[in-house]
Amino acid sequence: MSTMILLPSEPSTIDASNFQMDRKTRFIIHGFIDKRDESWLLDMCKNMFQVEEVKCICVDWRRCSQTSFTQEANKVQVVGTQVAQMLSVLLMSQTNYSYSPSNVHLIGHSLGAHVAGEAGSGTPGLDRITGLGPIEASFRGTPEEVRLDPSDAVFVDVIHTDAAHLIPFLGFGTNQLVGHTDFFPQGGEEMPEYEKALSQIIDLDGIWTGTQDFVACNHLRSYKYYSESILNPNGFAVYPCAFLGTVPLQGCCPPMFGECFYFSISRGIMMPSSTHSYEFDAKLYVGTIEKVKFLWHNNVVNATFRKVGAAKITVQKGEEKTVYNFCSEGTVKEDMLLTLTPC
Repeated sequence: MSTMILLPSEPSTIDASNFQMDRKTRFIIHGFIDKRDESWLLDMCKNMFQVEEVKCICVDWRRCSQTSFTQEANKVQVVGTQVAQMLSVLLMSQTNYSYSPSNVHLIGHSLGAHVAGEAGSGTPGLDRITGLGPIEASFRGTPEEVRLDPSDAVFVDVIHTDAAHLIPFLGFGTNQLVGHTDFFPQGGEEMPEYEKALSQIIDLDGIWTGTQDFVACNHLRSYKYYSESILNPNGFAVYPCAFLGTVPLQGCCPPMFGECFYFSISRGIMMPSSTHSYEFDAKLYVGTIEKVKFLWHNNVVNATFRKVGAAKITVQKGEEKTVYNFCSEGTVKEDMLLTLTPC
C-alpha cells in the first residue's frame, strides 16, 4: 500500500496523488496521543481496499494531539477547520476538482469524532460522519456547535464502547445521543473482554501515559469493532433499545421478532431518500425503454414485513446516452416487483 502526504495549503500534493473523482473518499481522524501512522488507521484503510474502490485519507494532527488532554480538546475547532479547508479545496468549483460532498465520509475516533463534527459543520452536504467512541470530557452539556451532532452531515452514526462515568468507572466516552443512529455494544459501557483498575487513574491529563492499551481498552474498542465490520458487514447485529432521555436503559434485550440493523461501512445498503447508481452491459439492442421494474431483497430477518419503493429510476442507454426517467409512488414487500412508468 503506497502513501502520500496531502496538504490543503499545497493543492499540488493532491494533483500528485492521482486523485480520482469517481471514487468515494473516507477520511480517518485519530484521537488523543495518536498519529496517522498508527497501525489501526492503516489496517482500517487496508480493510476498505478489500471491499471497495475507495480513497482513504488519514488525518495527522499529532503536533496538536500529543499535548495534555485539556490543551488538545481546545484545538478540536482548529483541526476541524483544517480538515474543512482540505475539503473545500476538493469541493470548490473554482479548483480543478469540484468533487461532490456526497462522496465524502469522515470517520473520527475519540476527540477525532468531534474534529469530524467541526469539519462537517463547515461543509454543507457532507454525506456521512462516523463517530467512534466520541469522548465526553470537555464536551458534556456543550452546545451542538462545538461537538459532534446530527446536523454535521447528512447521516451521522456513532459507536459507543466506553460510555460509563469517568469516576469511578474510568469511562472516557459519552452516553449522550450525538448521531442519527447511536450504537451501544454490550450497553456501551464495559466490554466483556476488558477490566480496568481505579488505581490506574491519576488525573485527566496523565491518564493515558504508559497505560493506553490497559486503561483505555474499552475506549479503543470502538475503532476495532468498526474496522472488523468492514470485512464482516453482517457480523455486528444490533437492535432498537429504549432510552430515558439520552441514556440507554439497563438490561435492554432484543425482542423476539424485532428489527435488526448492522453497523459497518454498509456498502450497498440503501438509506432512505438516498441515490444509488449501477452500470451494466447489455449485449442486445433493447430499443426504447418503456418501463422498469424494482425488486428488493433484505439480507436480515424481515419480521416486520416492511415495504420499500423506488421513487424515481433514471436510465441512461447506449453510446448516445439517451436518458429515460421512470417514477412511482408505490412500495412493495420483499421479493415483489414494483413497476415504474415514464415521468
